[in-house]
Amino acid sequence: MSGNREAPRRGTLWGVGLGPGDPELVTVKAARVIGAAEVVAYHSARHGHSIARSIAKPYLRAGQIEEHLVYPVTTETADHPGGYAGAMEDFYRESAERIAAHLDAGRDVALLAEGDPLFYSSYMHMHTRLTERFDAVIVPGVTSVSAASAAVSTPLVQGDQVLTILPGTLPADELERRLADTDAAVILKLGRSYPVVRQALSDSGRLDEAFYVERASTDRQRVLAAADVDDASVPYFALAMVAGARRAPAGTGTVAVVGLGPGDPDWMTPQSRRELTAATDLIGYGPYLDRVPLRDGQHRHPSDNTDEPARARLACTLAEQGRTVAVVSSGDPGVFAMATAVLEEAKQWPGIAVRVIPAMTAAQAVASRVGAPLGHDYAVISLSDRLKPWDVIAERLTAAARADMVLAIYNPASKTRTWQVGAMRDLLLEHRDPGTPVIIGRDVSGPAETVTVVRLADLDPAAVDMRCLLIIGSSQTQWYSAGDGSPDRVFTPRRYPGC
Repeated sequence: MSGNREAPRRGTLWGVGLGPGDPELVTVKAARVIGAAEVVAYHSARHGHSIARSIAKPYLRAGQIEEHLVYPVTTETADHPGGYAGAMEDFYRESAERIAAHLDAGRDVALLAEGDPLFYSSYMHMHTRLTERFDAVIVPGVTSVSAASAAVSTPLVQGDQVLTILPGTLPADELERRLADTDAAVILKLGRSYPVVRQALSDSGRLDEAFYVERASTDRQRVLAAADVDDASVPYFALAMVAGARRAPAGTGTVAVVGLGPGDPDWMTPQSRRELTAATDLIGYGPYLDRVPLRDGQHRHPSDNTDEPARARLACTLAEQGRTVAVVSSGDPGVFAMATAVLEEAKQWPGIAVRVIPAMTAAQAVASRVGAPLGHDYAVISLSDRLKPWDVIAERLTAAARADMVLAIYNPASKTRTWQVGAMRDLLLEHRDPGTPVIIGRDVSGPAETVTVVRLADLDPAAVDMRCLLIIGSSQTQWYSAGDGSPDRVFTPRRYPGC
């Protein structure tokens, strides 16, 4: 009766995460798998000491087969014909064949990995070579990232903050770019890369808030300020950590005037997000504060939109008490917004540091919806006569119109200011063709967004309110219909006649 015999059992490859170093951080499942496996495999450098085996030692049992996989090189130059890459490729191939022999013989193999098997681990080289032929089960482990965060007792991220994991072997400019674009970061694989990492932390303005953690969770753990580390003493198993919630030194208050952008959260810069997260107190017009996610422990100070001097005084008062204050503005804080009021107030508060955090402007947002109407010279003018007389506004409109500049008009109308748009239109028609395109952007990037393009002669003041921004073209601005149901396109060429 041939043909009914069962195929011989093949072993299972277990990728076992051991955690960051403390044997007590090995999971219950990992300990069980290590103890049950017929074969335990682990890596080491040529000195023969395996960190993975030392972590797993309490869970090993007598009689197990041990496969000690020794790297032929680590960071030194190889004499292999294929160089370092060739030597490592041969090593991984031969190691996979050794493990495959056990699996073919029906033995389960526990391949040990510090941290997590699929997180910057050598296990992955075996996984890709063996899983086409054998079953594999991953036992996740506590990563060094979590251990480092625990070591400094500092939350890495909270709310909707973004955490970026970076290898320290990246080029300095790439590290700097990524550090500047994230709320929190962990940089692994330090060792000889640390001078480059420290420079990137410094160039991105984040060195003073960065921690250095070495051999987290072990009896050789060290925690230092990243700026205080001796380059020569940094091992490979160390990391640098920048937490999302930045803390101001005790007794030193600061004020950051933070731009939220025009409305869409995707248009807010990473720097603005970091400042808002780090703040102990948020000050601003109520609807603007509503755009900022709630953070535990933060204090909010909403006010009416006309209370700019009061907001600035409150910001300085809180900063003098050692608070970290963020004053929020829609759009860019330096364009008809809170930066001016805060800086004016801060002149009377020696020692209060004020920083302005830029953002996308409303004019840029509206322009993007139709193309590039601000592609050449343009002027930005507020139509509000609450803080300057109409005569000054009219004089500036006339000067810009005579100079043939595109105009971005802020604060065109309000409930109590209803005649200025019509007056502006009539003044501009003295210098502009009636067919000049006018873009009316309302609540751009918000839930009630509308964008329309009309002729200057057809601009209806009743269609404009405080939530609008106007862009009025020059003699060179072009306007055309896309013809496929898309919005009209408007752009101002960069080349002016005569050039």
